[in-house]
Amino acid sequence: MGYIGGEGREQGTLFPVVLDDLIPADPVCRVIDAFVDRLAMSELGFERSEAAETGRPGYDPRDLLKLYLYGYLHTIRSSRRLEAECRRNVELMWLPGRLYPDHKSIAEFRRVHRDAVTAAGAELVRFAQGFGLIKGEWIAIDGTKFRAVSSTGSVRERLAVERYLDSCAQADEETQAEIDPSAVEAALEKLKRHREPEARIMLVSGTKVPAYNVQTAVDAEHALIVTHAVTLHAADNRQLEPMAEAAQKALGVERMNVVADAGYSNSEQAARCEQKGILPHVPANRSINNQGGGGMFDRTAFRYQPETDTCLCPAGKTLQRKQISKKDKAIYYTASKADCGACALKPRCTQAPQRLMTRLLDEDALNRMHARATPQAMKLRRSTVEHPFAALKYRIFGHPRLLLRGTRGAEIEIGLATMAYNLQRIFNLLGGATLTQKLNPA
Repeated sequence: MGYIGGEGREQGTLFPVVLDDLIPADPVCRVIDAFVDRLAMSELGFERSEAAETGRPGYDPRDLLKLYLYGYLHTIRSSRRLEAECRRNVELMWLPGRLYPDHKSIAEFRRVHRDAVTAAGAELVRFAQGFGLIKGEWIAIDGTKFRAVSSTGSVRERLAVERYLDSCAQADEETQAEIDPSAVEAALEKLKRHREPEARIMLVSGTKVPAYNVQTAVDAEHALIVTHAVTLHAADNRQLEPMAEAAQKALGVERMNVVADAGYSNSEQAARCEQKGILPHVPANRSINNQGGGGMFDRTAFRYQPETDTCLCPAGKTLQRKQISKKDKAIYYTASKADCGACALKPRCTQAPQRLMTRLLDEDALNRMHARATPQAMKLRRSTVEHPFAALKYRIFGHPRLLLRGTRGAEIEIGLATMAYNLQRIFNLLGGATLTQKLNPA
């Protein structure tokens, strides 16, 4: 006979069904069970909660991890819903051994195990790599927005308070500044009380709402997620090197190809990626000459001459190096006013007295990266990285909105979701029986 629930085990309440007779209908349950059982939980950072002297023993973290993986695979992320499912769902009676933890214990496990969840996800990636499901030759990188818990109004109010405090700090530096101390104290108190101080306003489906930018690096062999990150930057142009380097570290490879869209265009990061054995395939995102309605000569009409560090214009005149901009990480080249004033092509070149051209310090790396971004590479990117995001948002989350606050909460949720996605993907590739046997060969 079996016992029902954590309380039932301690009190000896009998349940009228033999535990082994509860065979889950979904074979993914056995895969979850085999995967979690093979993990070295304490080494990964999972901890068992310590009870008081008069309390009952804490729940085994294996049982709670199994519970969450099952929940995310079945679009059940709420701790209260998971508690209810433990009492009515036969599969969730079998997985954690008929435990029915309360929602507070379930929620607390998720809240405190961010790093451990990330480490467990990395173990699954290494398992897939060991069986050849991840090659590590081509990696696609992309980002998408997940809505935060906080409302738009509360975050806008928080940002307004931050701007007010910034203006007070600037005014304090002026000699005759008048600042109301009580107003500043009230603003600081309001800022301190906000429950999600990290969320930023981002564009999600055409609407500006509080959100986080979730980045993924996906292996092109079978669309398995290699690594992920949660950032506060709405744009992706700072994420090429961090994501590529994280994928390289996760897979332990020396050389790899990375494909991404033009939003990741960054010449400085492209150069550093090449130094690390990472070849980025990203279209260059360049500014254009918008004078005269955009019909004037752009940078492609000018030829750089490395032997003299000058540029040659369409009329055959030379633009000399003028200065370096540390802010823009670029070099400025200018033509002489005399050459431009007498040039017949000037109406098609510039409306200024002389033509100015900018060349990035890592222009060569940007050009190489752009040349590698062939139509075939961009097709590979689309077919690789879009599918996992769709699965995460609508098959695992149900709708792309987080339940936990802050970047830490977002990282835990995305970590569980990517682990669940990879587990389901590997299951689809190998089949339940084969995967269970590989996870637990004994």
